[in-house]
Amino acid sequence: MARQPEPTTTDSGIPVESDEHSLTVGPDGPILLQDHYVIEQMAQWNRERVPERQPHAKGSGAFGRFEVTADVSAYTKAALFQPRVTTGLVARFSTVAGERGSPDTWRDPRGFAVKFYTTEGNYDMVGNNTPVFFIRDPMKFQHFIRSQKRRADNNLRDHDMQWDFWTLSPESAHQVAYLMGDRGIPRTWRHMNGYGSHTYMWVNAEGGKFWVKYHFISDQGVEFFTQEDADAMVSSDGDYHTRDLFDAIRMGDHPSWTLKMQIMPFDDARTYRFNPFDLTKVWPHSDYALVEVGRMTLDRNPTDHHSEIEQLAVEPSNMVPGIGPSPDKMLLGRMFSYPDAHRHRIGVNYNQLPVNAPVAPVNSYSKDGAMRYTKVSDPVYAPNSKGGPQANAGRYGEPAGWHTDGDMVHAAYTLHAEDDDWGQAGTLVRQVMDDAARDRLVGNIVSHLRDGVTEPVMQRAFEYWRNVDDDLGQRVEKELHTRPS
Repeated sequence: MARQPEPTTTDSGIPVESDEHSLTVGPDGPILLQDHYVIEQMAQWNRERVPERQPHAKGSGAFGRFEVTADVSAYTKAALFQPRVTTGLVARFSTVAGERGSPDTWRDPRGFAVKFYTTEGNYDMVGNNTPVFFIRDPMKFQHFIRSQKRRADNNLRDHDMQWDFWTLSPESAHQVAYLMGDRGIPRTWRHMNGYGSHTYMWVNAEGGKFWVKYHFISDQGVEFFTQEDADAMVSSDGDYHTRDLFDAIRMGDHPSWTLKMQIMPFDDARTYRFNPFDLTKVWPHSDYALVEVGRMTLDRNPTDHHSEIEQLAVEPSNMVPGIGPSPDKMLLGRMFSYPDAHRHRIGVNYNQLPVNAPVAPVNSYSKDGAMRYTKVSDPVYAPNSKGGPQANAGRYGEPAGWHTDGDMVHAAYTLHAEDDDWGQAGTLVRQVMDDAARDRLVGNIVSHLRDGVTEPVMQRAFEYWRNVDDDLGQRVEKELHTRPS
């Protein structure tokens, strides 16, 4: 049954006389400037959009809960990971390179971002549906994103620009192998895994430290679209992933993911065969097996996409006691970049919006700024003798940190025993993919290279794939020259 309509008002709550007709001088006369309601409507319309995100612009999400199903208190004192604790959350899924109106089923990594509303403040995780990324240093991040976006001259996306960057950045090979493989187009957001990708630190109640990686394993299984299926979906439903998640939750089919961790003893990092903080690398499960922690379930759709999803601000700098950063350079760069982007895109007081506001008490000295509505009371400075909030050094134990020294340099990571840019990508191709998956990988690469990639970049691409796996590179070159366009 349709609800009874409420009387229309202005945004200030004043009753409105008409929803259809402007105030004019007679039926055919000019509109009057004093019709403040029609002016409010037009002015509001002109300002409805906030700037879209630079990467991850197209996406959606839902609300739910995280339930701890195992005891990992030996590794972290974080309240949300203690036995039998349930924590509310919101998750957002997205493409990386596409704009807000782009198709859901373009070949692209998928963002997997989660905000946990914990009793100790918000804990945010910004990840993807792959365990690695294209680069390992934030100096290259904006350059990478620009290479995946649009050209300056014709405003078109350009495969030559993409492959030019990738082939000049050999550290990208591991992620590009994922991207050109089956994980490049998940069938739905429900049927993909999510990864924190970065290495984080966990700290237990005694101050013991561990390096960890997050793996959200889809309880629905992992499924994908072939390139042909995805292309067909672009023409029939460009919002397929958005629609699928919303409809599944609306019908009571609540998707879930089991969180499993890789946990590395703190001192292992110094001598581990790969640099454990390199975002282009994984820790093989044979070295550090997955340890179950709990389950994330999404069971509530947003009721206002703009307020609850478009203005959702997830930032990896939000870490609660018991969780900290690592020497991962990309993570350290993102800890600045994400909140800075939110301040620009949404406004300095973005954390006061309901979807971003913590359930834990907030006692900060932040004040004023555009759109602030939470009241501030004196004193507004620290230190003070007026009863203002005080930091409690030692209450949460030793800060989550690590020892470091050395001269100030612009330099790459120190290489570990088995570090190189091609080895793990080759392992993915040879040992993780089966024959059918490798065939699809070759087909996807050939199709992508054929679309506007210039000859010098093409030759570098052949060498790029030969470095990953010689047979793969030979097949890509042969099929590109023999397969009909």
